[in-house]
Amino acid sequence: MAIQGSAVCQSSLDAASEPAGSVSQGISEEEDVYLLHDYDPEGQGQGRECGQSILDTNTREKPSAGSRRKRSLGSRLFPWRCAHMQSESKPWPKRALFCRVVKRPFWILVAIFGLVSIISFAWDSILSVLADSRDAGIFPGQRPSLFSDWLTHGVVPIACHSHNDYWRRVPLFSALAVGCTSVEADIWLDGDELRVGHTMRTVLPNQSLRSLYIDPLLDILEQHNPASNISISETESSIEIKDIAPVGIFVTEPNQTLVLLIDFKSSPELLWPILMNHLEPLRRKGYLTHFDGSTLIQRPITVVATGSAPFHLIQASTTYRDIFYDAPLDKLAPSPSEVEFQSNTDSDSTSEFDSPYTKYNSYYASVDFHASIGSLPLGRLSQDQIAKVRAQIAAAHDRGLKVRYWGTPGWPVGLRNSVWKVLVREGVDMLNVDNLRAASRVDWSVKGWWG
Repeated sequence: MAIQGSAVCQSSLDAASEPAGSVSQGISEEEDVYLLHDYDPEGQGQGRECGQSILDTNTREKPSAGSRRKRSLGSRLFPWRCAHMQSESKPWPKRALFCRVVKRPFWILVAIFGLVSIISFAWDSILSVLADSRDAGIFPGQRPSLFSDWLTHGVVPIACHSHNDYWRRVPLFSALAVGCTSVEADIWLDGDELRVGHTMRTVLPNQSLRSLYIDPLLDILEQHNPASNISISETESSIEIKDIAPVGIFVTEPNQTLVLLIDFKSSPELLWPILMNHLEPLRRKGYLTHFDGSTLIQRPITVVATGSAPFHLIQASTTYRDIFYDAPLDKLAPSPSEVEFQSNTDSDSTSEFDSPYTKYNSYYASVDFHASIGSLPLGRLSQDQIAKVRAQIAAAHDRGLKVRYWGTPGWPVGLRNSVWKVLVREGVDMLNVDNLRAASRVDWSVKGWWG
């Protein structure tokens, strides 16, 4: 009975596995015995195993639509799960190994990183809300800073000059936002107004020296000095004007002066009186750095004239001046032949090589880097070029002037950074920059940055 039951079961399985209408082949008695020996030695449970085998075969070959949808949905929601059958019944095939060694760890890492990112984002959001609340004075004991309404609140001033500042998206304020302590304006004569622009053709009607620089600076300083706005004419005050030191533009360094470099582009004799008149509001409030005949007094704004500015008019007044000159840096240091000639002459006699530029009539000592130092074909300054830079810097510092090179390489970035590094290392006081963002990334507190 056992053998017969096994044969019937095997025949049923063969019939289930073959197409409809096919003729099942019979099996021998030896095969019946072999199947009986392998699957049911005692000849029991043939009917149950036969029914279960047929059911398993049909189930494997024809999964239900619901099962297929559930498996597809599970693979989407849980991509690290191995949906193929071999991963459970045969653990060592290639598909199973790929699933266990590669697929599952990959998706687990993705899930972990995603969870960490969500937590980090939520934590940052909470901190930002708390920070805003703290700054607003919501928490007990927290009140806004006295200087929180200053334009430059939190800005650290840096020794950079905003070259052609009027080209910025927001003239003056773009430079102040990164901490630049020097800005440049090119001026042209237009009736009784001073227009600002690189060329006369590019000047816009609303771009004047007063609208872009003088009036905004006056407004900023008025806000920063609400209680000490005493004009020079108010001599009745018990406090002398020279003893009052108004705070400057930067809250972190109130004594830091801001240089307004004004480039005379044409008609210097005609531009001069108009410029003097435009500066009167700043002068009257005592905001301009000036020479009083014996002492140089630093104030929040230092006006420096360059280009075709009339040096003879700057030094004409010996008792008071508040416009200083941008001296030619390459004319301060005599050549080796001139030094030898000076050493062979009487030291008591006045030398024709003595420079007229001092800290009482000049502020900067500038020169075109390419014209004075030369090109850099090897991507670095040669020893002779470095020696020339050192000589020029020493000559300017001996006269109390601040060194500035304009026309330094701006590209490639590596060359620009290398030149900046050398110039600051050798003692240049102000970097002439076009890229304000790059200058703001410099760690000015460390000697030898970019090195």
